[in-house]
Amino acid sequence: MISNQILQNTIDGLKAITRIEINVLDSDGKVLATTEDEVLEDYSSAISEFVLSQAESQLMMGYHFFKVYDDHTVEYVISARGEADDVYKIGKIASFQIQNLLVAYKERYDKDNFVKNLLLDNLLLVDIYNRAKKLHIEMDAKRVAIIIETKLEKDINALEVVRSIFPSKTKEFITAVDEKNIILIKELSDKEDVKDIEKMSASILDTLNSEAMSSCYVAYGTVVHDIKDVSRSYKEAKMAREVGKIFYTDHQIMGYNRLGIGRLIYQLPVPLCKMFISEIFKYRSPDDFDEETLETINKFFENSLNVSETSRQLYIHRNTLVYRLDKLEKNTGLDLRIFDDAITFKIALMVVKYMKYMSEAEY
Repeated sequence: MISNQILQNTIDGLKAITRIEINVLDSDGKVLATTEDEVLEDYSSAISEFVLSQAESQLMMGYHFFKVYDDHTVEYVISARGEADDVYKIGKIASFQIQNLLVAYKERYDKDNFVKNLLLDNLLLVDIYNRAKKLHIEMDAKRVAIIIETKLEKDINALEVVRSIFPSKTKEFITAVDEKNIILIKELSDKEDVKDIEKMSASILDTLNSEAMSSCYVAYGTVVHDIKDVSRSYKEAKMAREVGKIFYTDHQIMGYNRLGIGRLIYQLPVPLCKMFISEIFKYRSPDDFDEETLETINKFFENSLNVSETSRQLYIHRNTLVYRLDKLEKNTGLDLRIFDDAITFKIALMVVKYMKYMSEAEY
């Protein structure tokens, strides 16, 4: 369960302090980590006998051997050898250290497994509360689910980078559902709100960007106050990520609370969307308009239907803008200077984006 690299780092540190040679073996006698220049001889048969014996430690072949347990089963065997008189004591310390590492890693694994099943709705309500109690997870805490999508370099572990952002003593749960997506369940204080979540998301994004990762994206759900509702916040974060990529392509951070009408369009059946577009534009689509017309429309919406400000930003005369709007009204029957028509046109543009996204997703 513990990586060999972690085991190696641990015994290297102990040797640097004590000058005692230490080895970590599995229950079959295979060396997993060693501080010696030459690997232990084949003690597999002796180790097997030691594992099956009732003894907690044993001196044989010049080594002190100690057992490390996982649920009453021997997981590792620690050996210690040296000239110091307190080799036995140092061996006990080494086995105690590895034992604590094993407990810590197992607890992390159990919590990680619990959180994954919680997010995927694989647990009954009674199981959620029972397992949360067993793992000492507070049930009535203020939490939010955050999805961090990364495209990382091969030699960078995004999961470890995200974990490094949060102190080990905090109550966050950080797990990965696949190679690109990391899930953070952040526990919030009573004073923290959406603005704090935005700041934290920006901080995560900056850290990942500094680690040479590109195209990172952060999405978050709503704040929940019960452990059973964490999966809902996670689903909201997933929707925020998808909807944000369709309608808010210039944003790298997107919250479920900011989706607006895009959230409604995202849940519409595609046939209904096609019917809506055909009714408004007949046999045309907003994509059929030339680039100049589309730029005029978008800039007009950005400036809240303000003719003067739009013409100024487009560097055209006011009458030129009015001419373009009149031409658009003639082609579509919609006058963007009228609020209701502008709303209809804006929704139509978003529906076309959604249809294009769904069409590309099929392939």
